[in-house]
Amino acid sequence: MPRLSEVIAALETLWPAERAESWDAVGTVAGDPDQAVTRVLFAVDPVQEIVDEAVELGADLLVTHHPLYLRGTTTVAATHFKGRVVHTLIKNDIALHVAHTNADTADPGVSDALAGALDLRITGPLVPDPTDPEGRRGLGRVCALDHPLTVREFAARAAECLPATAQGIRVAGDPEALVRTVAVSGGSGDSLFDHVRAAGVDAFLTADLRHHPASEFTAAVASRPLALLDAAHWATEWPWCELAASQLDEISDRHGWDLRVHVSKTVTDPWTAHAASTTSDPLGAPN
Repeated sequence: MPRLSEVIAALETLWPAERAESWDAVGTVAGDPDQAVTRVLFAVDPVQEIVDEAVELGADLLVTHHPLYLRGTTTVAATHFKGRVVHTLIKNDIALHVAHTNADTADPGVSDALAGALDLRITGPLVPDPTDPEGRRGLGRVCALDHPLTVREFAARAAECLPATAQGIRVAGDPEALVRTVAVSGGSGDSLFDHVRAAGVDAFLTADLRHHPASEFTAAVASRPLALLDAAHWATEWPWCELAASQLDEISDRHGWDLRVHVSKTVTDPWTAHAASTTSDPLGAPN
């Protein structure tokens, strides 16, 4: 039965804190280094619903992708929802560890898991990490399909393969254009548009695409087809939880820890419903 400090040390070999962005807040948020760990739960968001699930499961450690306090705080009073999360964790002897941008750029990392969920063959990182001599780490992944699909067909594959959310998959571009190569990036990806253009791919699947950046991007690539596929943020990052859990399982087996590792299937995407447009002309605004 390992101590928390031993499990955290193992997780740090997968996602070293020093590889996180300077603005990020990764690492251990709560937990006694000497406490024993027998059960671990992986999830995207450290929200109350997930913490309650950890309590019910009897987990000793919760590992999330998103930080609890990204911008810091001056209070953990239970009068605020994040304070209640902290109180629940401590009262139930549950540690919280975060791997965020250090998991985004890892090898394998968040975008590897996304590409795997979409059955894509990875050819390299979209934005290589200059500190990686092997050229495998970095943001996003450039991928190839085993056989060409139309944008419409690829969007349908994404909708089927990724966890279901109210948003589904939004598409910008010609639905009948052929897709042979794809860039993917789990989480918010419109800051990577310049790299996507340079990669010469046929499509880019990511999340949180905003109106103006998407509009300007599609105008800039009007001379050749390049489709945008916008999925829910949570859905593009959830596959990493399964990947991370399998990595910890392997570490547990190697060390003889006999950890019980779980992945939360609770949907914590904030959007809960979707109403399709009812205008008679899908390409025109209502009169």
